[in-house]
Amino acid sequence: MFTPTKMFFTKGVGRHKDYLQSFELALRNAGIEKCNIVMVSSIYPPGCKRITKEEGLKLLHPGAITFAVMARNSTNEPNRLIAASLGVAQPADENMYGYLSEHHPFGETDERAGEYAEDLAATMLATTLGLEFDPNTAWDEREKQYKMSGKIVRTFNVTQSAEGDKHGLWTTVVAAAVLLP
Repeated sequence: MFTPTKMFFTKGVGRHKDYLQSFELALRNAGIEKCNIVMVSSIYPPGCKRITKEEGLKLLHPGAITFAVMARNSTNEPNRLIAASLGVAQPADENMYGYLSEHHPFGETDERAGEYAEDLAATMLATTLGLEFDPNTAWDEREKQYKMSGKIVRTFNVTQSAEGDKHGLWTTVVAAAVLLP
C-alpha cells in the first residue's frame, strides 16, 4: 500500500500544432514531463506534508510511476480562455484526510477558476466533517464560516490559465498535485 507522505503543486502551459505535444510541453513547463503520471482521485492524505515544487522536483526520477491529481484543459480555438485549477482544503485534525478538486473551465480567469476549485474542495471537506452551511451563500462568506468552525484550517488553489494561440496552435494548461512516498 502506498500512502503519500509528501506533496507538491505545480502548473504549466504548452503550445504546439499537435494536441499531444502541447500537453507534453505543458508537463515540461510544470517540470513533470519525465514521469509516467498515474492520475488519482482527490484525497489529501492524512499527515501528508506540503513541500515546495523545487524540493519535489529533486525527488522525481525519469520514468518513475508518479501519482498525481491533475486538472487539464486544451483548445485550438484562437483567443479562447482556458484554465486548469486545483482547489485544496485541509482539515485542522492532521489525522483526518482533506480534499483536492479539479476544475477545467473555459472563459474563466485565474481568480474565478481558482475560487471555484477552492470552494469545491472546501465544500466536500465541510460535508465530510458534518459542518452546517448554506450552499447558496458566496464562497468568501462560507470560507470564513468554515475556518471559524475550527475544523478546516487551510484552503488554497493552484491555477493555470492561458488564451488559445492566435494562430490556432493547440494550447494546453495543467495544474497538478504530485504525491510522493
